Amino acid sequence: MTTDKTAMIRIRGLKKDFGDNHVLRGIDYDIQKGQKIVLVGPSGCGKSTFLRCINLLETPTDGEIWLDDVKVNDPATDINKVRRRMGMVFQRFNLFQNLTIMDNITLAPVKLGILSKEEAKEKALQLLKRVNLQDKADAYPHSLSGGMQQRIAIVRALEMNPEVMLFDEPTSALDPEMVGEVLEVMKQLADEGMTMVVVTHEMAFAREIASRVLFIDEGVIKEEGSPEDFFTHPKNLRLQDFLSKVL
Repeated sequence: MTTDKTAMIRIRGLKKDFGDNHVLRGIDYDIQKGQKIVLVGPSGCGKSTFLRCINLLETPTDGEIWLDDVKVNDPATDINKVRRRMGMVFQRFNLFQNLTIMDNITLAPVKLGILSKEEAKEKALQLLKRVNLQDKADAYPHSLSGGMQQRIAIVRALEMNPEVMLFDEPTSALDPEMVGEVLEVMKQLADEGMTMVVVTHEMAFAREIASRVLFIDEGVIKEEGSPEDFFTHPKNLRLQDFLSKVL
């Protein structure tokens, strides 16, 4: 299968079945370095599955996923090496509740031998300062608000110095007043040129930061375009109906 070698992430014929449920029905897409790709669509349409296939948290039923010249879903590929290049932020933070914030952030890079304990701690403090949580290094996750925990989850991903950041509905579990503080950190990353793939229901955020917006429904990309075209001149009838309910 030929691929466009210039794209950072190349997806060809991606399918994912859960038993008789065909969640992804054949997706082809290229993501260029530095792009911010935002995925929107109704609940259960396959957005999160698509995202989780990119770093093999879900194993595709069929198709190919490439990160530069590495075929991600080749059984011979060391998936842990791939995941070091891809930071992932989940809906529910996924912090270790029995570890301090500092230990949450530094655990992986120290354990994997990427950074020494001192280097990891120094970098963590710099990142915590960036999200205005430098005073929480010795706190435990349960003592922080949801918005704070999600900002820590972003910092934990950044500690690994990823080339791509994957966000799976990072604000959906937050109280409305906490959404803005997480989106602000994501906007900073976007402004700095981080390659990002974001599943979200935050349409204003999508309009502001996206390079391209994808509408996924029934396991396929129904429409794709610039934020201006996507939100102002939607062509697909299903997308028009979807936007009329969420905007």
